[in-house]
Amino acid sequence: MAGLGTVINVAAIVAGGLGGLLFGKRMEKRYQDTLMSANGICVLFLGIAGCLKEMYTIVQGKVESGGTMMMIASFSIGALAGEWLNLELHMEQFGEWLKKKTKSDGDASFVDGFVTASMGKGCLFSAIPVGLFQGGITVLARLIEPIMTEQALSNLSLTGSMLIFCVGVNLIWGKKIKVANLLPTIVVAVGWASLT
Repeated sequence: MAGLGTVINVAAIVAGGLGGLLFGKRMEKRYQDTLMSANGICVLFLGIAGCLKEMYTIVQGKVESGGTMMMIASFSIGALAGEWLNLELHMEQFGEWLKKKTKSDGDASFVDGFVTASMGKGCLFSAIPVGLFQGGITVLARLIEPIMTEQALSNLSLTGSMLIFCVGVNLIWGKKIKVANLLPTIVVAVGWASLT
């Protein structure tokens, strides 16, 4: 079924947000911190595994690496484009707007939960951009199918895995990386495939 992955991801985010709402306030902060770190570690290793899968191959019994120039160029160009568009700021502004509309002004972690999809009411609403982004890709799948070559998918997977790693860094060490400003990296990575 087309779009099943999007539905599952959105449902998982909503379920996590509901879990945070139901149990988060009943849980001592030390448990919340440990749970956040544990989830952050899982996200880090998901990102690392995805990167390694795309970067390293075994050819005639030898490990070879690839994609380094694509990765550096995509992140450099994508980061500059994302910073210019200031996507992170727009995500935070949307989070602030949702916070007001849902009468959650007393929830200091609402916007952070919205941006990072972590514990609480803000996490529930982070399902919106995930649904729009992944759903948009699903709707446009037929249109973009000709450019989504095997190499384009590999580039997308590598850079996407690196962004997942960045989310893990933010979950463990606080907001260190503006992940939304790095999103154009994915577009550059897919475009790079048409140049090679």
